[in-house]
Amino acid sequence: MSPPVGLARLRSLIEPHWRRLYNFVFRLTLDRDRAERYLIDIFAVATEHIDEAPAHDTEVWLLGLANRILEERLPRQPEVDFDVLDETLRGEATRTDVVRSLSDPQRDFLLWELKQGCMTAVINCLPPGERAAFVVCHILKLPDEPAARSLGISESAYKTRLSRARKKVGDYLTPRCEHINPMNPCRCPARVGTALRRGFIGKVSGEISLRRQPEIPYGRYGTGAGNEDVPMREIAAVYGGLPEPDPPPDLGERLIAYLSA
Repeated sequence: MSPPVGLARLRSLIEPHWRRLYNFVFRLTLDRDRAERYLIDIFAVATEHIDEAPAHDTEVWLLGLANRILEERLPRQPEVDFDVLDETLRGEATRTDVVRSLSDPQRDFLLWELKQGCMTAVINCLPPGERAAFVVCHILKLPDEPAARSLGISESAYKTRLSRARKKVGDYLTPRCEHINPMNPCRCPARVGTALRRGFIGKVSGEISLRRQPEIPYGRYGTGAGNEDVPMREIAAVYGGLPEPDPPPDLGERLIAYLSA
């Protein structure tokens, strides 16, 4: 028996878009639990207004709903700042013994988690409006016009926010991060021990491998095929090459079940 029309519409709204929406929300909150909770609320609002969903540009419409909800909930000032980030990751002497003691899959996972977490924490030092502009441009890679529409602002306002965000992120990373310049002092293997101890990343148990999908080689820092330890040099390339965060694999089905109840 075919599913009810309501369920079919709900599935067509959620299935193609929930992972990209999760990526957007996670980058703006730096919190997997909050990202999951907010995603439920976003799709609940979308379901209430499903008749308003455009046949085309549904993703932009959903991002607009997500951005409005996040604007209401996120504090106007960043919850972290560059000084706090420096103190958390760079306030202690570097150590490489932690990385050397791990198996390759564990090491790969921790280095990838640290890069993901650090890069996301950097943009979380931005005010929410600039943060959203940076994410839709460099992580979701939307062109200017739909990016501006997704944030509910004009293209000129969007470009102003994006320019400010790029400058702040660049000013912070350019003299520090090895992914921008291999001569920079901050190197992921030397920071893993501190990041684990401070709770910045979680401890890995067992043989976890990032290479579940052999067709997508992550490289040592998740930079992709042929990019082992290669600095990307450009901020856009670093953020554009970040793998998507791993949401719970059943989250889409749970969203559909919850909203169809």
